Amino acid sequence: MVDTKSAPTLSALAPKVRRLFELSAAKLRSIEQSWAPAKGAPVFTFGGKYTSRGWTEWTQGFQFGSAILQFDATGEAEFLEIGRLRTVDVMAPHLTHTGVHDHGFNNVSTYGNLLRLMSEGRIPENLWERRFYEVALKVSGAVQAARWSRTADGGGYIYSFNGPHSLFVDTIRTLRAPAVSHLLGHVLMGENDRKISLIDRVAQHARATARYAVWYGEGRDAYDVRGRTAHESIFNINDGNYRCPNSQQGYSPFSTWTRGLAWAMCGFAEQLELFDTLPGHEETIAIMEKAARATCDFYMAHTPPDGIPYWDTGAPGLAKLGDWRATPADPYNEHEPVDSSAAAIGAQGLLRLGRRLKHDGYFNAGLKVCDTLFAEPYLSTDENHQGLILHSVYHRPNGWDAIPPNAKVPAGESSMWGDYHAREVGLYLLRLIEGKPYLKFW
Repeated sequence: MVDTKSAPTLSALAPKVRRLFELSAAKLRSIEQSWAPAKGAPVFTFGGKYTSRGWTEWTQGFQFGSAILQFDATGEAEFLEIGRLRTVDVMAPHLTHTGVHDHGFNNVSTYGNLLRLMSEGRIPENLWERRFYEVALKVSGAVQAARWSRTADGGGYIYSFNGPHSLFVDTIRTLRAPAVSHLLGHVLMGENDRKISLIDRVAQHARATARYAVWYGEGRDAYDVRGRTAHESIFNINDGNYRCPNSQQGYSPFSTWTRGLAWAMCGFAEQLELFDTLPGHEETIAIMEKAARATCDFYMAHTPPDGIPYWDTGAPGLAKLGDWRATPADPYNEHEPVDSSAAAIGAQGLLRLGRRLKHDGYFNAGLKVCDTLFAEPYLSTDENHQGLILHSVYHRPNGWDAIPPNAKVPAGESSMWGDYHAREVGLYLLRLIEGKPYLKFW
């Protein structure tokens, strides 16, 4: 269980946050110098060097978005230039990618961060540059929202790259794309010029995720533990009926893959911040808040006291670790890997929900996670390692992660999404520490 009593204050955490960005600069320069665009997007490290892994190109925006976040945190102009140039040169195909649900990852991390910086006055106002970012975000959100399947209860969801039958829990965090598109005044045009509300699709997807991908201890099935999540929810596309949970990257449909849990924590929390500003969505807000509380509570109860989770709470090797919920996570154990990327993502959910609800338990849990994450053995201090946060896991069932010599489980490597979200939660904290504008995705 996460030890909130030993959480640092914001001011006490400040040196670690600043050191994170000091180390981050050299990592970003190294990737920029060695990255070959023809190889695809960098995904995770092997032997400390970022490599590509073809599945879907969902990490490109994290690469360039990280440079933009670095500028945001430090004011180092070279990283703004990298973010701007690479967004223009490389990101256009991601705007019209009809085959993925990842638009919020790729495009809000790049075009969205740049538009936010301009709106905040951090970069000079330029009308045509602003319009470039706005058109990109309008298109991206609409393309993502067009991946639509209807459910038997009259709602619907944005389906995953697996196809129309598949709702991924990850997608709750990518809803920022159609949400931003809506806020920019855009709609999705359908058959016969029917105008489709993007914010309505955001709300319906959030409700479907809360209903089908999150459990509440209400007797839904024999494994109904409040707050647990399923990576994938399967539907019959002929009639829209829900059929069963599934898992692509977790241990099983009936255990909790902790990165999926973290996507839910973070996604629901930031969508709540947005929907609090939109009138007429009280029922959706109540549904999302119930899901956010449940998932954050589950994370806190099923994570070691230092705040770093193992990759899946049902992974069979955990039984060999004894009372793993009561002892600090061990990234070098011989049985199951930890997933620092889940910690980086989940921490932001805890912090945002805690701030919104004025709930010290959630907020302090987020501080505790960051206190551990922003120090060794998770913070990468080796100048020859391109990763920023160590001990991330990508796809344990497929065996895609590097296992060190003489070890039995993955350890010591980084992921592009883990590094990006560590920077993002670091920036979130830095703005609170320095009294700067609150960090929002819109």
